[in-house]
Amino acid sequence: MEGGRSRFQKKCCMNLFFEESGDFRTGSVLTQMGEAFQVELPGGKRTKVRARDVLLQYTAYDPAQLMSEAQEIAEEIDLDFLWEVAGEEEFGFAELGAEYFGHAPRPPEAAGLLIRLHAAPMYFYKKGKGRYKAAPEKSLKAALASIEKKRQQAIIQEQYVEQMKAGVFPEAMKPLAVQLLCKPDKNSMEYKALTQACTELQTTPERLMVRTGVIASPRQLHLSRFLLEYFPKGTGFSFQNMDISIPALPMANVQAFSIDDVTTTEIDDAFSVTRLPDGHVKVGIHIAAPAIGMAPGDEIDVVARQRMATVYMPGDKITMLPDDYVRVFTLGAGEKKPAVSLYATINPEDGQLVSAETRLECIQVHVNLRHNDLEHVVTEENLSRNAGDYPHKDDIGILWRWAQALEKVRMAKRESFGLRPEQANRPDYNFYIHDGKVTIEQRQRTAPLDRIVAELMIFVNSTWGRLMQEHGVPGVYRSQGEGNGRWAARRLVRMQTHPAPHQGLGVDQYSWSTSPLRRYTDLVNQWQILACVQHGVTAPFSAPFRQRDADLFAIVSAFDSAHTAYSEFQSTMERYWCLRWLSQNDVRQAKAVVIRDEVVRLLDIPLTISLQAVRSLARGTQVTIDLLRWDEVDLSVEARLVDVSAVAADADMAESDDEIEE
Repeated sequence: MEGGRSRFQKKCCMNLFFEESGDFRTGSVLTQMGEAFQVELPGGKRTKVRARDVLLQYTAYDPAQLMSEAQEIAEEIDLDFLWEVAGEEEFGFAELGAEYFGHAPRPPEAAGLLIRLHAAPMYFYKKGKGRYKAAPEKSLKAALASIEKKRQQAIIQEQYVEQMKAGVFPEAMKPLAVQLLCKPDKNSMEYKALTQACTELQTTPERLMVRTGVIASPRQLHLSRFLLEYFPKGTGFSFQNMDISIPALPMANVQAFSIDDVTTTEIDDAFSVTRLPDGHVKVGIHIAAPAIGMAPGDEIDVVARQRMATVYMPGDKITMLPDDYVRVFTLGAGEKKPAVSLYATINPEDGQLVSAETRLECIQVHVNLRHNDLEHVVTEENLSRNAGDYPHKDDIGILWRWAQALEKVRMAKRESFGLRPEQANRPDYNFYIHDGKVTIEQRQRTAPLDRIVAELMIFVNSTWGRLMQEHGVPGVYRSQGEGNGRWAARRLVRMQTHPAPHQGLGVDQYSWSTSPLRRYTDLVNQWQILACVQHGVTAPFSAPFRQRDADLFAIVSAFDSAHTAYSEFQSTMERYWCLRWLSQNDVRQAKAVVIRDEVVRLLDIPLTISLQAVRSLARGTQVTIDLLRWDEVDLSVEARLVDVSAVAADADMAESDDEIEE
């Protein structure tokens, strides 16, 4: 013992400059025990310092004074000159200090040098305690250039922020506008500027872009987002030479006609009625045949497969196939067009099917009938009385009676699956856009022309699905309620490559085959159907797709994803135009119907609104609501319940759980 202390512990009268957690500190030594010091910092705090972390020991300076002088000296050191003095070899700070200052550095100079070296990692690489190595000239120049670039970017970024705050979207950022919304590089100067401006303006990027005009309108906003995701290279077609070769086909001796909306240009289907000598009637259902003009893997097929379907939106569409190709095959009036025809011979008295035959041939459509021109005259009442005057009146009468017979059989089959009768009371809506003005017209699903087309398309899709099955050829089918798992339990519609019942429609199998101009699955099925028609029992070996074909599975998966995305986009655009309709007509109060928990749909237009006040009301209850405000950017609507109608709830007016197919 010495003076009451252990021989391992002694009182020290020195100060230390040391490194702790990446920072430099100074303090007075209170005690030393082996390789450790107990140090009191200038603020009075005490800490334990290991000897290996000590860089300087000194006695002549107060710790706070040394740190203050060291900081001043560090700021005065010229980094470029220091880097030149350092040379290329590794060095200790004391060696460099003697070279730089021209004498052995005093404690403040040594500490200042260390602070400067430590704060300049671009100039000097740390190699150990107090040891460094000057960066190679090439690396230093690159690092300095990077720093300068960042400094310049910071200046430009701030300029961008100020421009946006002033209501002007920076010119250089305009080409990136949609990408900044959908797929931004969050480390980019442009994204950081946009985010900062929105934060300071307390708005969203979408609203800022519409407000500054870089995105022309909310409509353009919704469209641009979709196009960037699914059509990043644009919606046009870039074929160098579209050489369409159509084989010679027999001409059908029929008077065909189509039934479509006035805006339809991709006319996939037409009908004909031929009275036979034995009193039977031969109904022809003619489907456009684009599959004969291409083969899987052709240039045009590659594009169609990328798109998978025509994208529909109010007032516009993005076609799956080029317009020139569609014009060759669309069933326009007065032209001879190739078609895959299903001829059904029926007994007109009871609608019983006598026989069916599929042919590849040419047809000449007599007239393209339009719903808009006929729906007011082709009514159930007029059909029952044989009243009214319109083209193909007798033919439509025969098709109407057969459609009713087909529907009766389907409904019986549907009920055998344990489902209640199908309800089709909810109306459809057509959107017409002219010079930015929207007209929304309501059409009942029960209208005779709609039911004729729907029933005959279901008949064709079911019949051709059975044809592929009988020939051992796979296809693309839609099924509902068959098998195990969540698909069956929730009666979800699914796509698959083998036939199975579609319980909602009341058919044993259902293949999408009637819209080959606008759906890729239908085009695929048409190739398969043609193989059955042209090759008979050898169809399994000649069809483009064979059993358990991985390529066919990939098509089903890709189409399912595209179909979902396109449908969601169509719903988005319909919602936008519904809000435009409210604004154009200054609608502030409206009638609505409860369609499910906390959701109502307006009676005049297909606009759904979340409304907690209807939580306790039954589906189908009619209500009156005030429309307080709506937003075309985020498509939100704020409403208030005004009155509950005394009319009894009609559940059929609410959403159906069954998917409508065609």
